[in-house]
Amino acid sequence: MIADRIEKLAPSGIRAFFDLVLGMPDVISLGVGEPDFITPWKIREKAITALEEGFTSYTSNQGLFVLRQDIARYLKKKYSLYYTPKEEILITVGVSEGFDLALRAILEPGDSVIIVSPHYVSYPALVEVAYGKVLYLVTKEEDGFKINPKKLCELVKKNPKAIVLNYPSNPTGVTYSREELKEIWKILSSKEILVISDEIYGELTYDADHVPVASLDKKAKRQTILLSGFSKGYAMTGFRVGFACAHKKIISAMTKIHAYSMLCGPIISQLAATEALKAQREVIQMRQEYKRRRDFIVKELNALGLSVTQPQGAFYCFPSLGKFKLNSLEFAKKLLFEEKVAVVPGRAFGKEFDSYLRISYANTLDNLKKAIIRIERFLKKLP
Repeated sequence: MIADRIEKLAPSGIRAFFDLVLGMPDVISLGVGEPDFITPWKIREKAITALEEGFTSYTSNQGLFVLRQDIARYLKKKYSLYYTPKEEILITVGVSEGFDLALRAILEPGDSVIIVSPHYVSYPALVEVAYGKVLYLVTKEEDGFKINPKKLCELVKKNPKAIVLNYPSNPTGVTYSREELKEIWKILSSKEILVISDEIYGELTYDADHVPVASLDKKAKRQTILLSGFSKGYAMTGFRVGFACAHKKIISAMTKIHAYSMLCGPIISQLAATEALKAQREVIQMRQEYKRRRDFIVKELNALGLSVTQPQGAFYCFPSLGKFKLNSLEFAKKLLFEEKVAVVPGRAFGKEFDSYLRISYANTLDNLKKAIIRIERFLKKLP
C-alpha cells in the first residue's frame, strides 16, 4: 500500500528522540530548534489587526504582492541583491516547504544532490522523496565543520544537479565568509550546478555580516535558489512564512507545484511578516541575547571536556563527546533520564557524527546555567 521509497524513509532522528521527552516533568530542553522568545508585539499586533479587519481569504499563489515587494526592498538594501517581486519571489509555508518545492522543481529521477554533513535532518529525506540521490560531503571538526574544497572538487566530478548549502548551519552554527564562499563558488561555477541555499539563520550571525551566495556575482544569482523566512530571526515559527528567491523560470516551476499542493501561505501570517521586516531593533536585541548565551555555553562546555567548535551563527553548538565512551544516543538518553536535560544525538545529523551532540541555547540563561550544573554532575558519574 505504501510507496517503497517512503516505506524505507527513516523517521526524523530529532522527533524520534523527543517523543521520549513528552510528559517528563522538570526537563530542561536544549534540543528543539525554536526561539524561546515570544514573537515581538508589533508583529503580533499586526496579525491581530488583520484578523479583526477580516483578512481571512486566500492570497495569490505566489503570495501577497506587498510582502514580495517588502522582501525585495529588504534584500536590496541589506545585501545589494535585487529580485523582481512579480517573477522572482515566492512566499512559502516556511523554508521547509520552499526546500521541498525547489527539489521537486529541478530534479529528474536519479539526479544527485550534494548534502553537506552534518546536515539538517530533512535534507536527504526530501531529496529521496523527490526521486533524487544523495552525495554526502562529510565535513570534519578539524576543518571547523566547513566544506573542504578538495572533497567538493571530487564530488563535482560526479555531475550533481545541485548542492545544498545551509549557513549559519544547523547543527553546528558555523557560517562562511565572503572569501570562503568565493572559493566554493569557483568550484561550483565550473559546471551548471544549482545551489539551494538555506539561509534561514542569516539574521542570527554574530561575528560578521551574513553574505548570501547569490550576491557573489550575476552567475551565482542565476544558479542559486535562496531560501529564507521569518521563523528563526523574528521568532515566528508558528506563523509558517518563508520565501524563495530565484530565476523566474525556477520560481515559476516552484509556484506550479505550490499552487496545486499548498495553494498559498496564510494571509494573516503574510501580513504579520510585512511588519516583521520593520522590527529590526527587536531582531538585534534577540541576536545580542543569543550571542551572550553562546559565549556562556561554549565556555562552560569546553571547561567540562565537551570540546566545541565556536558557533558563528544560529543558536546551536555541536560538542564532541571525545573521551567519553558512550555514543550520542546512549549519552543523550542517560542524560535525559538521570539529569532531566534534553539534547539531540549527533547521529540524527549524519551517521558519522555519533560522537557529537546538538545543544540549542535558545533557552534562558538561567536554564542554561542549571543545565550546565546537571551536565557536570552527570559527567562525574561516567567511568
